[in-house]
Amino acid sequence: MDKNFLLYLIRHGQTAWSLSGQHTGLTDIPLTPEGEKLAFSLKETLVKIPFGTVYSSPLVRAYKTAQINGFEPIKEVDLTEWDYGIYEGLRTVDIHKTAPTWNLFKDGAPGGESVLDVGSRAERMISKIKNSKGPVVVFSHGHFLRVLTARWLGLPAEKGSLFSLQTDSISLLGFEHTTEEPVVKLWNYRK
Repeated sequence: MDKNFLLYLIRHGQTAWSLSGQHTGLTDIPLTPEGEKLAFSLKETLVKIPFGTVYSSPLVRAYKTAQINGFEPIKEVDLTEWDYGIYEGLRTVDIHKTAPTWNLFKDGAPGGESVLDVGSRAERMISKIKNSKGPVVVFSHGHFLRVLTARWLGLPAEKGSLFSLQTDSISLLGFEHTTEEPVVKLWNYRK
């Protein structure tokens, strides 16, 4: 990999649960019609890029976003969203009624994955990405991509909390002067 390597991160299109703010981990929920429309709006930008490798979470919301944009990606289980355990399907405001200090990036998900678990998956994916033909595009999920970004930058996984990520967005990771200087080149771009 050289200093010109680029990694495109695509958060999947809108779902009913992303719209309502429910934690959607492993529940395989489809895109809304509006989510499909907004996902398609990314195609004009993505079609211009000669991607060497395309990866996607196997969950339908991410995989369908890739297909809408004209790709048949390689499915990678490590790109699935955080396993929220007992908090699956709940909104943060509802979780805070019984666990007022809970924070996903500090506490992880009871009955699901810890921050370190998700960080380990992100690190495995980064290793695979760095050995892939570039540029690379990844279709995945909000919380996972935030952790992947933190690990790309050499930050602890919990620092993924610093990166808010919208549905139907394009973000871009790369390097500054050398491969020892990872950077965020673009964040949350929406057409």
